[in-house]
Amino acid sequence: MGGAEALGRRPLLKAGLAALLTSTSTAPASARQRAEPYLLGRGIGDVTGQAAENGMMGYARIGQRTTGIHQRQRARAFVVAEHDRPDRRVAVVVVDAGMVFGCVREAVLKRLAERLGNRYTHRNLLLTATHTHAAPGGFSCHTLYNVTTVGFQPGTFEALVTGITAAIERADANLAPGRLGLARGELSGASVNRSRAAFERNPAEEKRHFPEAVDPSTVLLTFERDGRPVGAINWFPTHATSLSPDNTLISGDNKGYAAYHWEREVSGVDYRGAEPGFVAAFAQSNAADMSPNLELRPGTGPTDDEFANTRIIGGRQYAAAARLVNSARPVSGGIDHRVSRVDMSGVTVAPEFTGDGRQRTTCAAALGASFAAGAEDGPGPSFFDEGAGNNPFFGTISEALYRASPELRERQAPKEILLPVGALGWVPRVLPIQLVRIGELHLVALPQEVSIVGGLRLRRTVAERLGTTPENVVVVGYSNDYAGYLTTPEEYDQQAYEGGHTMFGRWSLPAYQQEFARIASDLAAGAESAAGPSAELNPEGGRVRLQPGVVVDAPPPGKEFGDVLEQPGESYGRGERVRVVFASAHPNNNRRGGDTFLLVQRRTPAGWSTVADDGDWSTEYHWARKGVAASTAAIHWTVPSRAASGEYRIVHRGDAKEPGGRIRRFSGTSASFRVG
Repeated sequence: MGGAEALGRRPLLKAGLAALLTSTSTAPASARQRAEPYLLGRGIGDVTGQAAENGMMGYARIGQRTTGIHQRQRARAFVVAEHDRPDRRVAVVVVDAGMVFGCVREAVLKRLAERLGNRYTHRNLLLTATHTHAAPGGFSCHTLYNVTTVGFQPGTFEALVTGITAAIERADANLAPGRLGLARGELSGASVNRSRAAFERNPAEEKRHFPEAVDPSTVLLTFERDGRPVGAINWFPTHATSLSPDNTLISGDNKGYAAYHWEREVSGVDYRGAEPGFVAAFAQSNAADMSPNLELRPGTGPTDDEFANTRIIGGRQYAAAARLVNSARPVSGGIDHRVSRVDMSGVTVAPEFTGDGRQRTTCAAALGASFAAGAEDGPGPSFFDEGAGNNPFFGTISEALYRASPELRERQAPKEILLPVGALGWVPRVLPIQLVRIGELHLVALPQEVSIVGGLRLRRTVAERLGTTPENVVVVGYSNDYAGYLTTPEEYDQQAYEGGHTMFGRWSLPAYQQEFARIASDLAAGAESAAGPSAELNPEGGRVRLQPGVVVDAPPPGKEFGDVLEQPGESYGRGERVRVVFASAHPNNNRRGGDTFLLVQRRTPAGWSTVADDGDWSTEYHWARKGVAASTAAIHWTVPSRAASGEYRIVHRGDAKEPGGRIRRFSGTSASFRVG
């Protein structure tokens, strides 16, 4: 279920798009199938992690722990197969998460193998994250990424694996003949370069490609069946950091809102229904230096309200994508893919790719002091600064290391080394690279955050090997695993946050260019790609669980679970906020995947009808601990501008852990109130 409030902007665009989404083709079925070269499927899964006391992923703040839900996290899966050769297929899944770690991908593939055989493997499954910083973390199997989440969080890990698997299974079962469309456009006002000094170090020719120091490219792949759109994937580079480090409610951030708006507010999707109707995914591209915070401060731009900014930046991404629907050209051509593994701690890079005519080598991962300084979206401690030479203590240590090892200097300088995470085994070193062909569109999937100039170099490298244009190549960062940032060597020398987080050294981007050139050449020649070194299977160092689970729940003295502690007022106008507080229990007892912790209901002649739940923009679910075992759930509903007049109520659902460990469901219902 979801809310019915719309953005209220671009009414003609919405009306036209809504007509498109509900139109049907008059061509005979046999003629349509002959003209539709693909089998298309789409599905949505709920991947919402633990809604309370789970460290959040992205800003690396230990105190930023979940306290509820603004919008649920979703996994949106798309399967494309050749109509006459359905074994030639690919699944692309866009996940509302900070990252997709390798152990999550392995667990998803294992479950898919149990249920669907060898239909989906490392070769043809592309998992990519929106990189929202407003979601629970603790689902990596490498130590570094679980430090600020107080260890591994099995509940959140399971939510991701279960929801992603469900989305893929639904998309697979949903396969039917259809057409693909491809369109490109530009979007301004949704990103700004947060690392301008580093960008300016690049050659003039590359900078001219981005005259505003941003990548405005918005690319849309449309899915059409029976003459009507049923889905879309949009790629646009901007960080999902409209919500600041002060936020503790789960949200898909601006990209999650863009998808929600297109699906629910424009297309009327009911997330808890059986048929998705329309599925819209807003994926990342080369977003390393692209921020949605237009004033270059957390939670700012275009307003000083971080939730308004989330909606505005997400709305702009939706509007730019929706404008491209009618101009999408039919996609033709086959489905193909190549995948390989690369040990990024020791790649020998040929002079062809280094840019200085010399052979170079990557090295074991190390984080720089500039990494600890943080980025403009989420600054770190004040005693760390961005920039080479700005952290003298670590600079002195690094200089001693570089004198002892000229090889280390050649590979990591001028980084002021903060932490040798590679030597500690805290991050992955064997990483997947993947190239997916969907007709003339080629997706370069890698587990790094790539700068816009870095993305341009990768696109040009791959396009040259494939004999196509860079416009037909999209860099898809945050894919299949995660290992920090990827800057150009020139940007690396600035040692801004992004360079300090380019862990495998100055020659990391040339190494990726070389390895993608290799698998692109294989794809062009119809040859298999070398598998590469063995993957690091199930590293246990990151699975340490330091935070205990829920012990027991208890209602406040004299109350029962579900009792209303604070009733709503008698009446509300549109735009006003309704607040109801319930005696509750810990939400981690049951994450309610595919369900909800709250319902907003309106009385109708047939009974109470649900108009919103905890996946909607108009609602907020706030959980708070009261003492040792008691807790409350405060439910907020901002009455939408188009809400029908009438009688409403708020329902809370929860699950309490009793002494002895039994989980018991409960619910509570508020007094009714009037709207309008």
